[in-house]
Amino acid sequence: MCGAVLLPGLDDPLCFGSFTSAGPDSKRQRALPIPGAIADMNTFTPDSSIASDVIPSANYGERADGRQPDMIVLHYTGMPDVEGAIAQLCTAGTEVSAHYVVLEDGRILQCVPESKRAWHAGVSCWAGEEDVNSCSIGIEIVNRGHDWGYPDFPLRQIAAVIALCRGIMLRRKVPSHRVLGHSDVAPARKKDPGEKFPWHSLANSGVGHWVQPAPIVPGNALKLGAISDAVTEMQTAFARYGYNIPVHGKFDGPTMDAVTAFQRHFRPARVDGIADQSTMTTLHALLASLPPDAAAPVVASAR
Repeated sequence: MCGAVLLPGLDDPLCFGSFTSAGPDSKRQRALPIPGAIADMNTFTPDSSIASDVIPSANYGERADGRQPDMIVLHYTGMPDVEGAIAQLCTAGTEVSAHYVVLEDGRILQCVPESKRAWHAGVSCWAGEEDVNSCSIGIEIVNRGHDWGYPDFPLRQIAAVIALCRGIMLRRKVPSHRVLGHSDVAPARKKDPGEKFPWHSLANSGVGHWVQPAPIVPGNALKLGAISDAVTEMQTAFARYGYNIPVHGKFDGPTMDAVTAFQRHFRPARVDGIADQSTMTTLHALLASLPPDAAAPVVASAR
C-alpha cells in the first residue's frame, strides 16, 4: 500500500513509496544529478518511506545537547537549475544542506539523516530559540525563487511536500504551528518559500497552522516610522506568535521585516510590510487558534 494525497487539479491521487530512479519507460522522471564530489560517499537508509533516493550531503553536524527536532522549516532552492541546487546542498565546503529535497516531479531525495543537524536555516530565530537548525528538519523545494522568475509550484510537488511533512509530523510529533517558512525564522534575510507557496493547501491536509486571511479593506494602518503604544501592542502580538521582533513601540526595519514575512505566509494577497487591519485581524485569529501553551514568551526592549 502507499500513502495517497489528492489535490485540486489532479485527477488521480499521488502514491508514494514506489519511486525509483529514472527508467526508459518514464517520461516524467530523469536521472538524478549526483555531484561527482559526493558520488563515493557512504549512503544511509532514508527516514521517510516515500524518499525515492539518498544523495548524502557532506554538510551536517550533531544536534546541540541531543535536541530532538520538533519543527519543520520549508525553503525553496532559489537557483536556476536543480543540478546546481543539489551540488550546493551536498558538496563539502558550501556550508549549507537540508534533510530533504523535493523535486518538481514529486520525487523526494534525502541528503541528511533526520537525527543530524543540517545547515539550512542559518542565522535565524523562532519563539526565542536561536539554534533553529538543532530543533528543526529542513526541506528544500526545487523552485528558482524570486531572483529567477519565481514560477508556480507544481501540484505534484506540493502533494509530495504534504506527504513528506505528514510523515515527519507523525514520527517527530511536530505540532502544526511549528511548520514554518525560512522567511518566518529569518525575516531580514529570506523570502522563501514565498507568497506563491500554497500554505492553505498544506493546512487543508493537516500540515501547518492557517486561518482564512481577513479581507483587505481601507482603514488605519501602522507603518515604518510610527511610534506609539499601538506599535508596542502590534509587536507584542507578533512576538507571541513566534517572530523575532523587537518590542519597543517604534516601527523600525526589523519590525517591517517581520510584518512582511508574516504576510508572505499568512496574507499573501498583499505583501507590503504595512500592518493594516487585514494583517492584524489575521494575526489575532492565528493567536486565538493556537494551543493554550503555544504562545511564545515576549521580552520588551528599550526604544
